[in-house]
Amino acid sequence: MALTMLNEFLIEDPNPPMLLYQVSKTAQLDTLNYQSCFMQGVFAHFPEILFIHRTYNPTGKVLYTFLVDGPRVQLEGHLARAVYFAIPAKEDAEGLAQMFQVFKKFNPAWERVCTILVDPHFLPLPTLAMEFPAAEVLLSAFHICKFLQGKFYQLSLEQPVERVLLSALQSTMCSATAGNLRKLYTLLSSCIPPARLPELHSHWLLNDRIWLAHRWRSRAESSRYFQGLEVTTRVLSQLFGTTPCVEQGMASLLRYMHQNAGDEASFSLGLTPQNSHAPLDVSPESHKVERLVEARIQHSLNAICTGPAAQLCLGELAVVQKSVHLISSGSEKVNIQILEDTHRVQPQPPASCSCYFHQAFHLPCRHILAMLSARHQVLQPDMLPAQWTAGCAASLDNILSSKWSETLDKHLAVALLTEEVGQLLQHCSQEEFERRYSTLRELADSWIGPYEQVQL
Repeated sequence: MALTMLNEFLIEDPNPPMLLYQVSKTAQLDTLNYQSCFMQGVFAHFPEILFIHRTYNPTGKVLYTFLVDGPRVQLEGHLARAVYFAIPAKEDAEGLAQMFQVFKKFNPAWERVCTILVDPHFLPLPTLAMEFPAAEVLLSAFHICKFLQGKFYQLSLEQPVERVLLSALQSTMCSATAGNLRKLYTLLSSCIPPARLPELHSHWLLNDRIWLAHRWRSRAESSRYFQGLEVTTRVLSQLFGTTPCVEQGMASLLRYMHQNAGDEASFSLGLTPQNSHAPLDVSPESHKVERLVEARIQHSLNAICTGPAAQLCLGELAVVQKSVHLISSGSEKVNIQILEDTHRVQPQPPASCSCYFHQAFHLPCRHILAMLSARHQVLQPDMLPAQWTAGCAASLDNILSSKWSETLDKHLAVALLTEEVGQLLQHCSQEEFERRYSTLRELADSWIGPYEQVQL
């Protein structure tokens, strides 16, 4: 009955997925391999890093979820990075080899897999190495974090010690530098009973090759990465890991994906607007329109701005023309990302942006120009400060010498650091807040001196 329901559900899909399953003599599901057309397309575009997660079912069956990973993947949403589901007959060499071979048969891009991230309990590594001979197999940062979390709880440590370890683990995972990993390793050595320390495999923290696959992320990106995977694995556990019937669990999982398929509409090479529900137009006509819009923006810059200002802004526009920009728009603000950290653009005149370039020069930056290009608009005079308008300045040197200074540079650096520290203080527990605030107080007093009270 469950298989009938599963098939009926899949028939409703306008783009029929690839579904292979085998039933045992007792009419129970023995093996299953599933991949939708969307999932196949995602893997074809991002095959370099493959993340494998396993979810256990009460019946003893294991669901293998393959997800794409790496710097190029910008998909948001639960299970948006999932590209393949498989339930092997058994978790032995033969069963897993068959599972990987079916995956490769339907995904020719498998030959471009460079790295495979697995959990610490993944034992059939020889099978994986045999099926993906060119790929490097590494432990994933997420699975190491979950492994250590579980060990901290199992050790029944004193509450203060447990809280310190969990806080240090979270901080280190979001900034996995060699120094931070070494500090966590030292902390574990001092807090964990020596007899129990081998259970934690703390030497993983000193294996730099593991962390190179994760270290490219910023602190904010790492936080979002871990939160996203936490939600994804929790959904898998709730829908498949708690249902006694494997078939019903898979039907629930596929129904969930069908109901939360918003990312499919916004995916085209991973580079479409996040809030758009139309496919990216890559026709020759669309390229012609883009070139026309960019030419009009260049003309408006030359017409409205002084020569030096136009030079600066045209340099920013060149970055936009060579980059991919992601835009998610709301009623009042627009988020712009050009293969770098996200910045907040205020489109209402005078347009503003949170990036360093705009804060320093108050000129239309690459993010504002990307917004204009996406909206098929040009620069308007009221989007520019008066001192940058045509006829108001003679040379770039004069403008820079009058508007830029080392003091302003330091002021911007302090403002950005203050904002970052403020975020760290806001998003923590009361106890953690008191500890961080006390540290800041000591730093301020030791640097400037208690004789001059500094307001934090």
